[in-house]
Amino acid sequence: MVNSRQFLTGSEVFVRAAIDSGAGFMFGYPITPASEILSGWINSGKKYLQTEDEIAAGFALCGAVLGGEKAFTATSGPGNILMQDGLSMAEGMRLPFVMVAAQRGGPSSGTVIYSQQEVILSCFGGNGEGMRFVYSPSNLSELYKFTRKAFNDAWHYRFPAIILTDGYLLKTKGVIDFAKIGEIKNISPRALVPKDSVVHWPNIYTFEEELYQEIKLAKDDFEKVAEDIADCESYQTDKADILLVAHGIVGAAAKEAVDELRKKGINAGLFRPITLRPLARKKLDKIAGQESVKKIVVVESSLGQLARIIRDQIAPEICAEFAYMQYPGLGIETEAIVDFVAGLRVVSGEI
Repeated sequence: MVNSRQFLTGSEVFVRAAIDSGAGFMFGYPITPASEILSGWINSGKKYLQTEDEIAAGFALCGAVLGGEKAFTATSGPGNILMQDGLSMAEGMRLPFVMVAAQRGGPSSGTVIYSQQEVILSCFGGNGEGMRFVYSPSNLSELYKFTRKAFNDAWHYRFPAIILTDGYLLKTKGVIDFAKIGEIKNISPRALVPKDSVVHWPNIYTFEEELYQEIKLAKDDFEKVAEDIADCESYQTDKADILLVAHGIVGAAAKEAVDELRKKGINAGLFRPITLRPLARKKLDKIAGQESVKKIVVVESSLGQLARIIRDQIAPEICAEFAYMQYPGLGIETEAIVDFVAGLRVVSGEI
């Protein structure tokens, strides 16, 4: 009997999740910190193609899923930029394109371990409208769970799906108990172009009106499924004075910070978006719209990429003031969040 508790790195967890999802092929190009996903997949004995670059990997993936192959890719930083070409085509053609984006610090090649500077790129990159699912796990169990969900959602709803992570989480080694995650049933792949048939499936449009109609149809479909896909975690938010907003492993640190702040008498809570695209807008508005919330503190390892999404999508009538804790390219520890929020000098529930 296989032990349900295993000691794995984040990259190993992802590979296990992809295998358990029924994926049979990976297209990719080595790039830190996502290289261990490619090497781990190769070592698993599954089919793969190491392409000449990320552009080739993205379009090869598009071809594979058109033929009914449940496949994926993984990349980071400059590779994510190149991957937007194939991803944009997948978005336009409604292909179940699954990708891991292991964020790294920029500009350009930058640093290779940690960042949250690929948020806007992953959510809205390419020449399209960002109709894709973007999941931001905060720990190893979530990495497994939302990888499985990404494959299922991509194939069920026919939109690209991105697991947005970073080198810290992929290289973290910890215990994961698969029994606690529970059974997840897979959505079966199917050939999108039937065998021995002639299908005219354009990805280039002669007239602007044609493209407009296709985008409108996709937008309508995306909005219909948004509530089913959108997910978040709320923690200690009931009647909170200060609402922290953070995602990924920064969100995990912010959750611990909430506990520490409450020990200091600061009534803090946390809204952690698990899906950045689509965002759980209704839950955000309900939490942030409480009369008790005086300030919303967005904590992120970038110069406002998460804040841009939150500010854009939060209900305009919410009048809480915003504060920003921004450490681009740096991991953010619990203690730093506590010190930052404590410095806002909350007195008797007022800022």
